[in-house]
Amino acid sequence: MTMVQELARFAARSRWEDVSRASQEALKKRVLDALGCAYGALEAPPIRAIREHTIDFGGNPHSTLIGGGRTSPDRAAFQNGAAVRYLDFNDTFLGRGEACHPSDNLAPVLAAAEYIGASGKEMLAGLAVAYQVQLRLSQVAPVRAKGFDHTTQGAYAASAGVARALGLDADKTANAIAICGTAFNALRVTRTGSLSNWKALAYPNVAFGAIHAGFLARLGVTGPMEVLEGNKGFMEAIAGRFELDWSQEDLEAVQLTSVKRYNAEGHAQSTIDAVLELRRDGLRAEEVERIDLQVFDVSYEIIGPGAGDKKKVRTKEEADHSLPYLVASALLDGEMTPAQYAEDRVNREDVQALLQKVEVHEAAELSQVFPEHQGVRIEIRRRDGRRSALARPDYQGPSSWQELEAKFTALGGRPKLVDLIQRLDELPVSALAREL
Repeated sequence: MTMVQELARFAARSRWEDVSRASQEALKKRVLDALGCAYGALEAPPIRAIREHTIDFGGNPHSTLIGGGRTSPDRAAFQNGAAVRYLDFNDTFLGRGEACHPSDNLAPVLAAAEYIGASGKEMLAGLAVAYQVQLRLSQVAPVRAKGFDHTTQGAYAASAGVARALGLDADKTANAIAICGTAFNALRVTRTGSLSNWKALAYPNVAFGAIHAGFLARLGVTGPMEVLEGNKGFMEAIAGRFELDWSQEDLEAVQLTSVKRYNAEGHAQSTIDAVLELRRDGLRAEEVERIDLQVFDVSYEIIGPGAGDKKKVRTKEEADHSLPYLVASALLDGEMTPAQYAEDRVNREDVQALLQKVEVHEAAELSQVFPEHQGVRIEIRRRDGRRSALARPDYQGPSSWQELEAKFTALGGRPKLVDLIQRLDELPVSALAREL
């Protein structure tokens, strides 16, 4: 039996009842958070462009679009996935060699589940599978250092989740995963250098492909069963050898993720926490001569100088992946929400001048304890010569229903959805879709 067949058996046999109570609740909370992020992005120019594209191309109305309308499952997965991802505000997994946003899998799993009239329980089971596959592959087979994007592991996760939501047997699930895993090996350049809209659209593109692969496999189309360990497969061409026994896997990986408190890249959350604390203690931007940040290595490599010139910031995409911008904006505005990424805010003279005063350094002792801890140290030098410092050893995201509902509502989420999501495992998926 090949590795993809073992993975497929895991996906096909997984049940919602196999998920612990704590992880069941965490998954529902991720659904609420992801949908809130989607509502907050609906008027963004790229999301409006995708909606126009969807309307122009059309599609049989099998699956619901967030914000209204229906289209084919693949196009729903792309458009809804783009909305969930665009703000860069949905959940994160921060690993040693890989980071990802597992709720990116909600859009394809939801579109597939709605197509077949599945129960909420079956949809959530598919989402649990997708979380488990993506996080475990991110842990044992990171690809970032090889020049590939985290959506590469996402191809296996999204297709496994879609197959589970469709109720495919193990053979058809294996083919769906094999097709998608072979086809979507994306380059890391998506998130380096001068960033573009594709940063938010790379995973939705995989979601589109996962639906395509799942429905092809449903009709009997086959894929290469040795996609993982075979000649010129994933291991040989990209990841290197790894071991993962799917017969021993559970469905608890969601508990390795966190929800973002601030609308910013995941590795910046503790830094923004610290900056806002300094601001509450009286620090003002006009006083600042220089800000020195000491961060862990992955933060330095993704949103610091390790990823290029992070003081050249012109767009939303560049801003949310720039520690200097995030620090300057948080200090000036006292918040980090979608408003901080409006084009006129990003390019305003005050923030552009202040971000030039932010210097980012890697601290070995912080790197040694990452990812278990996401610490930061900030040293401020004021114009009058005074100095101050603050250390933040870790980050804790919002976790209660009350906190998540507040975030959901602030982003424009529909209040009625909160109760529906809390009871989703007792309802058909159509009950949720009708309210989107």
